[in-house]
Amino acid sequence: MMQTTYRHTVFSRVKQHSWIVFLVTTSWLFLNCKSNLPATVKPATGIRVLMVGGGSSHDFNKWYKQADGETLRKNNLAKVTYLSHPDSILLYLPKTDVLFLSNNQPINDPQVRKAIFDFAQAGKGLILAHPALWYNWQDWPEYNLQLVSGGSRGHDKYGSFEVTVTNPQHPVMKGVEIKFSLQDERYYYNPDPAGPGIEVLANSSVTGSDKIYPSIFVIKHPKARILGIALGHDAESHDIANYQTIIRNAVQWAARK
Repeated sequence: MMQTTYRHTVFSRVKQHSWIVFLVTTSWLFLNCKSNLPATVKPATGIRVLMVGGGSSHDFNKWYKQADGETLRKNNLAKVTYLSHPDSILLYLPKTDVLFLSNNQPINDPQVRKAIFDFAQAGKGLILAHPALWYNWQDWPEYNLQLVSGGSRGHDKYGSFEVTVTNPQHPVMKGVEIKFSLQDERYYYNPDPAGPGIEVLANSSVTGSDKIYPSIFVIKHPKARILGIALGHDAESHDIANYQTIIRNAVQWAARK
């Protein structure tokens, strides 16, 4: 009887020890395997921005795809997808929070045109950057009338001018200097009286001229949040802190964040 009890005790202890060894070994293997797993790239987070570029007279890849894309991705503010071909808009628009149009190349596909208008009607956000504020498409007057509420047909020669913030309380202008100078093409943006109208957030002026034009403005679309940014020809805009602050604020405002 005592021999049986002794054997039972020894067996129990061996069994317990084996179980402890199993747990320790398993834990070590798990941690070791986990530490040796290949590093994975975390998916980009933030506001989903679809940026469309391409056309003439501007280096779209350098200043929009690269410079503005980097500015918007900083601190995971936005996940930016850049397209050089407007026809691809249909593929990406359903998963987009803010459509950032910087192109002056044609948008010919009627389905793409309709999708952009449907996007606005759904109350989404649009940013219309520098080249996209031009009267680019004679066969698509609805774009300038309803989404841009006007447009530009000319600009000063590239040179220095002053930007003055007229509505510092608006979220897009948060952290932007009240007055700053830069070198750019000063667009002659003029509102169309038949359009939805605009709210000017910042104006441009140049020494020796009494002409003042909107530089940053909200288009009063009945449903969408649309912002026009007339600045943006090259490094003298894209690389300065005020411009970078404006486009980051604009994405957040347009996305209702």
